[in-house]
Amino acid sequence: MKYLLDTHIIIWWSENNKRLKPEHKKIIADGNNIIFVSVVSVWEIIIKTKLKKIKLKTPIDEIIRKCGFNILDINLDHVLELNKLKNYHNDPFDRMLVSQSIVEKMKLITQDKLVTKYINY
Repeated sequence: MKYLLDTHIIIWWSENNKRLKPEHKKIIADGNNIIFVSVVSVWEIIIKTKLKKIKLKTPIDEIIRKCGFNILDINLDHVLELNKLKNYHNDPFDRMLVSQSIVEKMKLITQDKLVTKYINY
């Protein structure tokens, strides 16, 4: 199955953070699953790191290389899907991840309660 990781999930996975749910750890670790990281998350992490809103133990480029995640680029279909989303969440990064997961038919792994409102799309 194909999964898209929310930004905080990427960070928690890379740092072996205890906040990451065991079921999410199992999905990510399962070699039968195809795990994607969006360039949106990489962009968000870089911005928030530069603004000192987050601090990573490992630079994001190293995290991506070490974890071996697939990269999902942004395309026009992803952007256009934003028009169809309800306004549960105002975070543009999260809204784009939801949009990408819908268009690409991927399950979005998140622990963000606002993002989970979109899960039953």
